[in-house]
Amino acid sequence: MQNITSVSRLKDAIQLLEDRQAFQGQMLKEQVYGTIEALKPGNILKNTISNLVSTPNLVDSVLSTVIGLGTGYLTKKIIIGTSGNIFRKLIGSAFQLGVTAFIAQHPNAVKSAGRFIMQHSVSKNTGILKGRDS
Repeated sequence: MQNITSVSRLKDAIQLLEDRQAFQGQMLKEQVYGTIEALKPGNILKNTISNLVSTPNLVDSVLSTVIGLGTGYLTKKIIIGTSGNIFRKLIGSAFQLGVTAFIAQHPNAVKSAGRFIMQHSVSKNTGILKGRDS
């Protein structure tokens, strides 16, 4: 910074600093107002919902997770049945974890297998129905 040697330059420098301080003060006030608005519960909820809606593949992700959890639970129930055996319960829990993790990590493979099964079951059903009609 340069040394100020005249009174007029000193007044100009003071005015420049006062203007900068006023501008920065106004910017700080606007930022505080924006932060207060963003932290209102209604705005937090609105922003969260808009982020969820704009998230790509959200429905697929949730659906894959639900299918994984449901399949894992059903697998455990099939293995355990009504048994009170502790080893059977441990094996059931291990299978539940494995099936849930597999389905959550490979949703496309599960969808493909489901489509394959549905196509073959539908084609067999239509063949049976055609056989009855003729």
